[in-house]
Amino acid sequence: MSGWRQALRIGLVLTFVAGTGYGGALPARAAAAAFSTELSGLPDEFTAGNRVETLSAVVSRSDGGGCVKVRWSMLVRVQGLRLDQLKVDRVEDSGSFPLEIRTEGDTARLTDRQLDPGVLCPGRTVTARYRVAFAEDVGRGRVSFAAEAYDPQLRLLARRTASREVVGEEAAEPTPSPTSAEPTPSDEPSSEAPDEEPTDEPTDAAVVEPPAPGGVAGRPVADSGGFGLVQAAFLLGGLLLFLGAGLLLRMRRLLRPSAQAEPETLPPPFERPRPRWH
Repeated sequence: MSGWRQALRIGLVLTFVAGTGYGGALPARAAAAAFSTELSGLPDEFTAGNRVETLSAVVSRSDGGGCVKVRWSMLVRVQGLRLDQLKVDRVEDSGSFPLEIRTEGDTARLTDRQLDPGVLCPGRTVTARYRVAFAEDVGRGRVSFAAEAYDPQLRLLARRTASREVVGEEAAEPTPSPTSAEPTPSDEPSSEAPDEEPTDEPTDAAVVEPPAPGGVAGRPVADSGGFGLVQAAFLLGGLLLFLGAGLLLRMRRLLRPSAQAEPETLPPPFERPRPRWH
């Protein structure tokens, strides 16, 4: 019975250690003053129909500190369309970059599973590129981006946001002007609101905490991350518990003294009756 308790303790301790190691890396939400992020490559409006646009997020450092590695996280929020109508791919010179994707309602967070290949130093920048496309069945909507740069300890360095309109292919095609001699007034107020300029201030979009680093890139934004470190830790603890119990049972069988076989009792020999002589 003591062997079972010892194996159970070992499994619980390993599970607790793995779980605390995963949950200990919590990001800080305050951005560092010496860092800044820019968003470039944004069109005036996105056109649906699998037309790909390339966005670039660039982080720089203005103080005299040392060099640091960067992990990128992109927060995307949609209005008037669904997340499964949006496709985002994180790319580098070598190809697609692995992402961890988490969704919550109309908001998705895409976090690099690995540190960016570049190194951020004073006078140098680190750039992340994203290829963005929308499905053909999008009519009209709006999308917001928030590019966030973190250090290896998941401390927020800088954040930049921007919003753009999304229109369908039919709405994006110019319509021929009517052949009318009547003059068109040029001073009518426009019904469309101007596009928001990128800003470093945080927006009211729902914030999903960036996950810990992991493994394989995901392409559709609606697909969330798979098997996490917490599940792996519990699985490892259960496996070690099972192996410990089996080892104890094996040792118990080997150390148990074998019962000696009782000697076989044979029936008494047959005796022939002696003849009696009278």
